[in-house]
Amino acid sequence: MHLLCRGRLKLLVASLTAGVLLTWLYLLAGNLENGRSLLLAPCLADTPAQVLERSVLESRVREVEEENRKIRLQLSQSQGTAAQPPDGNYGNQQWAASADTGPEDGDNTAEEKNNTECPRSPPVQKCELIHVACVCAGHNASRDVVTLVKSVLFHRRNPLHFHFITDTVAHQILSSLFQSWMVPSVQVSFYDADELKSEVSWIPNKHYSGIYGLMKLTLTKALPSDLSKVIVLDTDITFATDIAELWGIFRKFTDKQVIGLVENQSDWYLGNLWKNHKPWPALGRGFNTGVILLYLERLRRLGWEQMWRLTAERELMSMLSTSLADQDIFNAFIKQNPVLVHQLPCFWNVQLSDHTRSEQCYTEVSDLKVIHWNSPKKLRVKNKHVEFFRNLYLTFLEYDGNLLRRELFGCPSQASPESVKLQAALEDLDEDDQCYDFRRERLTVHRVHLYFLQYEYSPAEDDTDITLVAQLSMDRLQMLEAICKHWEGPISLALYMSDAEAQQFLRYAQASEVLKNRKNVGYHIVYKEGQFYPVNLVRNVALRNANTPYVFLTDVDFLPMYGLYEYLRRTVVQMDMAHTKKALVVPAFETLRYRLSFPKSKAELLSMLDMGTLYTFRYHVWPKGHAPTDYAKWRTATTPYRVEWEADFEPYVVVRKDCPEYDQRFVGFGWNKVSHVLELDAQEYELMVLPNAFMIHMPHAPSFDISKFRSSSSYRNCLNTLKEEFHQDLSRKYGSAALKYLTAQRNI
Repeated sequence: MHLLCRGRLKLLVASLTAGVLLTWLYLLAGNLENGRSLLLAPCLADTPAQVLERSVLESRVREVEEENRKIRLQLSQSQGTAAQPPDGNYGNQQWAASADTGPEDGDNTAEEKNNTECPRSPPVQKCELIHVACVCAGHNASRDVVTLVKSVLFHRRNPLHFHFITDTVAHQILSSLFQSWMVPSVQVSFYDADELKSEVSWIPNKHYSGIYGLMKLTLTKALPSDLSKVIVLDTDITFATDIAELWGIFRKFTDKQVIGLVENQSDWYLGNLWKNHKPWPALGRGFNTGVILLYLERLRRLGWEQMWRLTAERELMSMLSTSLADQDIFNAFIKQNPVLVHQLPCFWNVQLSDHTRSEQCYTEVSDLKVIHWNSPKKLRVKNKHVEFFRNLYLTFLEYDGNLLRRELFGCPSQASPESVKLQAALEDLDEDDQCYDFRRERLTVHRVHLYFLQYEYSPAEDDTDITLVAQLSMDRLQMLEAICKHWEGPISLALYMSDAEAQQFLRYAQASEVLKNRKNVGYHIVYKEGQFYPVNLVRNVALRNANTPYVFLTDVDFLPMYGLYEYLRRTVVQMDMAHTKKALVVPAFETLRYRLSFPKSKAELLSMLDMGTLYTFRYHVWPKGHAPTDYAKWRTATTPYRVEWEADFEPYVVVRKDCPEYDQRFVGFGWNKVSHVLELDAQEYELMVLPNAFMIHMPHAPSFDISKFRSSSSYRNCLNTLKEEFHQDLSRKYGSAALKYLTAQRNI
């Protein structure tokens, strides 16, 4: 690299010297030919012809000085772009300064000029706030942007402020994610894309990004008026360096430059990709808008909103629509106003689409700064280094986001009220308490990614709709397809997984013919943290995000009978569930067979029960959990019947969505459902057993938590302690009516 710098320096210095000498020799020869001395010319009287000649000479001198200025500019550029190969110049540097060239570069000292090192971008001040903007709409983009954010957080050393232009879906997903992520020195703001649609909806756009692909044009209006500059990124970007390096390039802008961009690395704007290919106008190869430095303050002064509109209106008269969304309009604007753009080195946006010149952008993969997966093929793109790029991307895709909750030392950040409250609660814990780990787990804030996959469902208008609510971990994933076959209604599932497991689940769901066709299943990822399974927290995530009036609270290892969804919808009307407090009990059975011919009716189930193919659930290990259902009465019942609460009763029920949530102090195995049914009874819900409904538990290996419960006496002791504290809280909440629960528990 040093040899390349030296070679270009020598070439440009020689060009500069030769230009100066040839110019003055030309001037000297012209004057001698007329028999005059340049030294005496000012002392002699000027004739009109002499005045004209002098004017011509002065004009020529100015032209030569301008050529020399350009040579000096190229000389300074060579220091900043020597890492690029000779054919990677991309052709636009005669009018645009490189990223490492600024207005002060012409005043370098002799020591700086003799330095053969290619200088870096100027450092950003410690603790300087960096602003980053993204347009994000829909479930897929909300998932993709998390990988971008992880890569930025991994390398960053400065506080960050993310600005997201979102639709309703992305806003819900990302606001919940960042609120639960709780990353220090990170601020997040959201802006409603719906309010901006009218600004760009008049532009016909063929790009798959649709109207959201034009939203970056509106950022001067969308973002706060006091925000002076921002880095704008596509969601399919991965950072391989500290984003502060990119932010520092703003300081190298000339007074006129307002936009920083990397040249487009495909031949799209050259118009030679196919016959009759007619792209929008662009300067040379044009620019890619996956990474943009926007000097908002200067753009507003220029009247950016009016300028891009006029450009779009003019070009649409002949082009009719955009092919690459906002990128076409940016390029047409730059074609007319080249002095406003600051060309960034290509490694700030290495564009991985088929048939690009991205491989000419870097000599080694260590030169890379930003990778842009701008091909619809994404990770399947053709590139000789694609394995390196893919591994880098997968590193952040599966990286544990909890590890990014690190403080920036020396950059104090204002803690949120939630953080302050959490810290105070943690300080109140007694580390010598034998149940400290249980109490600490209750205070753990888990990252939550709602609607991990696409969800499209509007509840039935008759207000009878019911969502199946359940939770699971990776070891129960095989149950999903079967449940979807048995329950055609909406489902809300919370999955307790690591970042890597979430990606495995994604691949599983996308490959499943059953799952990928179901758009009424909401998958909500609760990311792993801590040593316990926070089962009730995970259940509550699924419960909160059901969007129907009623919920069926079950476990993922149960298969509901065929037709249960429609049966329950009819029943909630018959039982007047909208105006009464009722919990409809669905009787639970189990099989020990992994392959079961599932009963299609109650009569068939009773026959299998008599033959020993099925059993009442947990009759042999935990009979009190479901004995109050009164299976003997159920065999002959034809109408719903009421049962009374008993200690340790834990049926699976259908209730209104506004029911109490699960108590999150109970983690792992033990009393997590029992406590919930107990509180339903405390709130005077009637427990009504349904005579023509049933569900069957399918066999599986024991969970890790039940193994801990069985093997650890301290685990069981702490569970008893938590039970007592729960009873005390119930007494404070419901008064004397809750005393029966404490009495019942002590009589066990």
